[in-house]
Amino acid sequence: MAFPRISHDPAVMGGKTCIRGLRITVGTIVGLMASGSSRERILQAYPLLEPADIDETLAYAAWRMEEREEALVLS
Repeated sequence: MAFPRISHDPAVMGGKTCIRGLRITVGTIVGLMASGSSRERILQAYPLLEPADIDETLAYAAWRMEEREEALVLS
């Protein structure tokens, strides 16, 4: 799966995934959305972001969750 707006550079933000090489991490945006911040508020807080950045950030996070292996807990 391709995510052209998501970047990963060991020299930027300690190698965390960022949006378009900016110092705005995927985790920051996902965390803001999860805590109830609106898209409009996030775009105001981070004026370099574009609406498509938020869309792709959420798609990337969902994709990463699908790729993560979880240990089964038998009860």
